[in-house]
Amino acid sequence: MTQEKGHPVRRREDYEKFRDPIERILKEANEPLTWTEIKERAGFQQRVPNNKWVRWMEEDIGLVREKAKDGKMLWRLS
Repeated sequence: MTQEKGHPVRRREDYEKFRDPIERILKEANEPLTWTEIKERAGFQQRVPNNKWVRWMEEDIGLVREKAKDGKMLWRLS
């Protein structure tokens, strides 16, 4: 299996199917969103995001996660 950016290609394709809608949703929202808001808009079924992919998105698309004053974790693009 070939590698791209240190990630196996097949996993990379799965990751891109996860990353691309999140990037689009955050750009369109133009404001920070919670994971719940993102997953509902994207139609994702998983309760929590894949932590490894979240770290990859921090590098790939400039994802930033910040805790709001009310304790909610907000996602935005840098």
